[in-house]
Amino acid sequence: MRNALPRRTFLKTSAAVLATAPFVHAAEGQPSAQGGKGVGPNEAIRTAILGVHGQGKNHIVYHQAVPGVRVATLCDPDEGLLAERATLVPGVKTETDLRRVLDDKDIDCVLIAMPNFWHALATVWACQAGKDVYVEKPATYCIAEGSKMIEAGRKYDRVVQNGTHMRAQTGRAEAVKLMREGLLGDLYMVRAFIYNPRDGIGRQDDCAVPQGVHYDLWMGPSAEQSFNPNRFHYNWHWFWETGNGEIGNNGPHIADMVIQGIDRQETLPKKIASQGGRYAWSDQGQTPNTQVTTYTYDDGLLLTLDIRNLPSNKEADIAEGAIFYGPKGYLVLHADGTYESVIDKKPGPNGKGGGAHRELLRNFYDVVRSRRTSDLLAPVKYGRTAAALCHLGNIAYRLGRTVEFDPKTETFPGDEKANALLTRTYRAGFVMPEKV
Repeated sequence: MRNALPRRTFLKTSAAVLATAPFVHAAEGQPSAQGGKGVGPNEAIRTAILGVHGQGKNHIVYHQAVPGVRVATLCDPDEGLLAERATLVPGVKTETDLRRVLDDKDIDCVLIAMPNFWHALATVWACQAGKDVYVEKPATYCIAEGSKMIEAGRKYDRVVQNGTHMRAQTGRAEAVKLMREGLLGDLYMVRAFIYNPRDGIGRQDDCAVPQGVHYDLWMGPSAEQSFNPNRFHYNWHWFWETGNGEIGNNGPHIADMVIQGIDRQETLPKKIASQGGRYAWSDQGQTPNTQVTTYTYDDGLLLTLDIRNLPSNKEADIAEGAIFYGPKGYLVLHADGTYESVIDKKPGPNGKGGGAHRELLRNFYDVVRSRRTSDLLAPVKYGRTAAALCHLGNIAYRLGRTVEFDPKTETFPGDEKANALLTRTYRAGFVMPEKV
C-alpha cells in the first residue's frame, strides 16, 4: 500500500498545485478497486464522509445508528469546520483533500455530502478508487454527468446509492404499489409541490478567503471566482455556477417520488416549459424562489412541479409532495410517506409514513456486504432521472422558452443553446474524464 502524504507536507502544498494535479490512482494509473469483494460479515465497514457542513453533519449522526459501520475519516476543505465535526467522532481521522481519502485503501465507502457541483466527479473518482458510494441528492449538477456515474459504477463493480431517502418510506412504497396495481386507472396527470419558506440572503462583498479554508479545493470543478460569504457553504445553492436553485435542492426528492409513482424511473419527458422569478427579495441570489415547470411525456402524461419559497398556502394540505390523477380518482402522497386517496368520489386507501435516512443507509450497507445491487432502494440510475427532471426545468427557465427534448438521445434536437446547458465547463485539475 502506498504511503499517504504526511499531513504537514500536504498542508504546505499550495492550492494552485493541488488544483492542477490530476487525481492519482494506485500503481501504473490503475484504480485501486477491490474487484467487487464484499466486506466480511464480521468486519466493520470503514466509511469516509466527504463534506461535513449541513447534511454531512447529519450523516455523522445517522451513521452512528447503523450497526457494523465505522466513520473512519471526515473530509472537508474548511479546517475549522472539520475540527468542530471531529469532536462528534472520537479518534476519527481528518483530511482536507478528498483525493487523499480516495487513495486510502483502508476506506471501503464514501458518503458524498459536498456541494452539488462535486457530486458526480467525486462519485466517478471514488468508483475508480474502488470505493462504494452513497451520494447525496441531486445526483448530478447537470444532465450529462448522470451517464458517467452509472458507467463508473458498472465498470468498477461498485455500489452507488443516491440519497433520495424517502424511497425507504413504507407508506410511499404502499402508495406506489397501489397505483401500479391500477387503483387510479391509467394516470394522466401529476401535480407536485415544494413549499419551503425561506428568507433572502442579502448582499455581501467579496473578501479574503478565511484562514483555514482551502478554497481551491472547495471550488473544485466550478469556475474560479473570488471568495464571497454569500457563495460559500449553504448559499452556494442560489448561484448558477455552483447550485441549481430550490428545484435542484429539494426538487429531486419530489421528482423521485413522481417518477416512481408514474413508473418512469429511467424515462425523461419530451417537452418542458418553466416560468417564475426571484420575487420580493433584493439580494445576490440568482435562482428563482418561485418556479412552475410543466413536463409532457411521449404518451401525453402531464406533470407540473411547483416551487415556492415565499409565504404560501398548501395544496391539498401538501407542503411537499404530489397528487396523482387517474380516471378513477386521485391519490395524495406527502413527503413524509403518508398518503390518502379518493376513488369513485369516495375515500379510498390511506396510509402512514415511516422510514427515512437511517433506513436508506442500512439498505446501502447491506448491499455493500452482499454485493446484490438489485437490492438497492435508491440506485443512482433513478437518482439521475430525478435530478435530470429538475435540470430540464432550469434549462427551460434560463432560456425563457419551451424546449423540446429527445429522451432517447438526451439532447435537444437542433437547439444549440439548450444543448450547451446539458453539461458544464470543468476547471483544470477537476475535469470529468471522457472515459471513466
